Amino acid sequence: MNDKTSLSGTVALVTGAAGGIGRATVAALARSGATVVASDIAANTELADAALYVQLDVTDEAAWQDVIAQIDREFGRLDILVNNAGISVTNSIASTSLAEFRRCMAINVDSIFLGTRSAQSLLAKSGADRQGGSSIINLSSVGGLRGAPFMSTYCASKGAVKLYSKSAALEFALLKLPIRVNSVHPGGIETNMMDTIFARYVEEGLFPDLDAARATVSAGHAMSRMGKPEEIAEGIVYLASPAASFMTGSELVIDGGMTSR
Repeated sequence: MNDKTSLSGTVALVTGAAGGIGRATVAALARSGATVVASDIAANTELADAALYVQLDVTDEAAWQDVIAQIDREFGRLDILVNNAGISVTNSIASTSLAEFRRCMAINVDSIFLGTRSAQSLLAKSGADRQGGSSIINLSSVGGLRGAPFMSTYCASKGAVKLYSKSAALEFALLKLPIRVNSVHPGGIETNMMDTIFARYVEEGLFPDLDAARATVSAGHAMSRMGKPEEIAEGIVYLASPAASFMTGSELVIDGGMTSR
């Protein structure tokens, strides 16, 4: 392992850890030497690579405060926060209810704010003695860079994640707090969430079947395939590491060339 990408001695918190990208991120951070606290809304999830698993509703302010306090008690530091928890909404504008819109914003955007605010003090304290400081990594999407039909709610939420990350990065730099903030923008990734999107596309009549939906989305990438969760996780490890010490307020796009067209 390159010394600059080693995370030995660090403590990381990953939200949405039970899913594809979250689970892969827990494993990748652990391989790089981090002590990983994994969290998800589900109870009693088994993650062999996590040092600790905690149940966390990322829309609950008090729950965030409790988790950060627990991490401080048990490990005395927090160096890396990966705000990965999120959902998709694949509906037409006309068929999207206000409740669905607000739920997506709560899970995809409120969670970023709550996590950042709750962890800020502990991240700043931990980052003071670490090259490159502490790191917040927020999962956005190519949907945070460009629009997509039947995904206006999702794209709005992921665009908000991108600009929140940039603003937080500028604020922490201005305050001279040792916390870097960056966003990650995956393309189509082989996850359960992507399967749900395909199913909705078929229901909306955009494609005749799941195979056609998958083939079309795959072809939309310059590399003619979708990505794997592990490929996103490696980018997250890079942003968490001292190798990315000069990166803050940036967008790491890992999309197989999708947005290059």
